[in-house]
Amino acid sequence: MLTRIITGIIGIAIAAFVVQEGGAYFAGFALVLPLIAFFEFVQAFDGRGANLTLITGIIGLVLVWGCAWLGNSDELVAVSTGIALGILLETVFLHGRVRFLDACLSIAGVFYFGLPFAHIVMLRFLSEGQMLATPLGDFEFGCAMVWILFIGTWASDTFAYFTGSAIGSHKLAPSISPNKTIEGFLGSLVGTTAACAGLGVFFGFPVKEMAILGFALAIAATLGDLVESVAKRETRIKDSGRIIPGHGGVWDRFDSVLFTAPLVYYFVLLTDLMTK
Repeated sequence: MLTRIITGIIGIAIAAFVVQEGGAYFAGFALVLPLIAFFEFVQAFDGRGANLTLITGIIGLVLVWGCAWLGNSDELVAVSTGIALGILLETVFLHGRVRFLDACLSIAGVFYFGLPFAHIVMLRFLSEGQMLATPLGDFEFGCAMVWILFIGTWASDTFAYFTGSAIGSHKLAPSISPNKTIEGFLGSLVGTTAACAGLGVFFGFPVKEMAILGFALAIAATLGDLVESVAKRETRIKDSGRIIPGHGGVWDRFDSVLFTAPLVYYFVLLTDLMTK
């Protein structure tokens, strides 16, 4: 437990620095993390006899990240198409070594990790130059939204854990994640809604819209966690890796964020939050 706490404190400090600094620091971390998570994904399925296309997958992740970092979201569809078709062609050129199912799993891994982190990059650099006045000083708009993304996701996990531990008795998805309870999920809904409403007050956003975002975040975070749980059962692993002492792998720590990041990005665009 002590190792977990110490690692968590160090992780939060690094995250705070990277999120606040933005620029190349943030973009760099947003590339390294999905690369590590994809490697964990490949290792997990290798243990079940799959032969995923690691090198091509890494190239695909870099290309997806590059579109986000350069602000070329329109080119992302073209790049994604090229990645999918390129990996599928490996079943032809490396016939006998790369099976069709291996290629499909590889494509799924690239998009599963690459696209959400691309959305995180695009979210951080939304409306550059727009500043928000807060009690702790000015925040860039994109920086504020990334904090809402991470704090909202962490709040969902935290409220679900403590509520479930205290009063949880009805299983949410026993065949997928036996420890999750309906009570924990409801606690997550209430807690995350309140947390995001509070962040709305802090950053000067409409409280009602932030409360709606918090409610949606709790649902998305839970679904993201359950998706990784399904993958773990499929690959028969407990943790995706050991790179984060006491916390497992990058995939373990960001499974919920993979679902909440696109949600926050499109919520901002659909509600035109940048002008409010």
